[in-house]
Amino acid sequence: MKTGSWGALSAVVAMSLAATLVRAECVSFDGALEQGGFIWGKVAPGSAVSLGGQTLDVLADGTTFAGFGRDAPAAVELVVTGPAPCSETLQIARRKYDIQRVEGVPQKTVTPPPEELARIQREATLVANARAPSIKRPELITSVLAGFVWPAQGPISGVYGSQRFYNGEPRNPHYGVDVAAPRGTPVHAPAAGVVTLAEPDLYFSGGTVILDHGYRLSSTFLHMSAVSVQVGDELEAGDLIGAVGATGRATGPHLDWRMNWREERIDPQLLVPPMPKPEPGPAPKAMPKP
Repeated sequence: MKTGSWGALSAVVAMSLAATLVRAECVSFDGALEQGGFIWGKVAPGSAVSLGGQTLDVLADGTTFAGFGRDAPAAVELVVTGPAPCSETLQIARRKYDIQRVEGVPQKTVTPPPEELARIQREATLVANARAPSIKRPELITSVLAGFVWPAQGPISGVYGSQRFYNGEPRNPHYGVDVAAPRGTPVHAPAAGVVTLAEPDLYFSGGTVILDHGYRLSSTFLHMSAVSVQVGDELEAGDLIGAVGATGRATGPHLDWRMNWREERIDPQLLVPPMPKPEPGPAPKAMPKP
């Protein structure tokens, strides 16, 4: 083969390799590619996307998104079909979860008496139904993906994923982030959404609100002392939802903020900036000399 032919062949191979490398990158995502994380990115408009065999929503502009549960596998297959087909294996970072022991919880909420089981089942169905519909409003989810804010501020007293023991008894992991704050502290919407549940007194979670951010991405706010919204209310980030309390299975006033994407429980703390530090109070007055 002539030298020129070798050069032409090398160029073709180089172009093919470059194309392969581009295809291997597939989709560039924002968010946290880890257990409990939520990610979003863009594909070519008109594409179809699946992740781990689950079909994802794709907006008209190509925006797509997905979440990972507490025990998501270490790898999951992403497949894009359409104008720019590609596939790749996403590596999901694993997390180490704490053990949290919570004492002083009302024993009836740790081991409910038989006469409360019907109520608990009825309320579980109520919550599931509030999360089930898919509010497909692109302008809503697009504004949400621009960023979340903390619904309340204070020390973080509980974190996502920790295995919990109530009064020494093992229970399900904690799926939210707890913010300790005085009773009555206002709770605000962390992002835009539509209220799909507003209950003043559920057995386990007390005052509870579910705010649907669109496409089955939702926030849930638990243990509130007051609920200030109604089902169907449309909220913007910063709008009042209710007030911090200690209702339901709680030992002291705090906000338990949880998030779901479809059937996956995701970590709200991965979607907000670090908790702001409290502003320093006035300097203490100097004591008079004796």
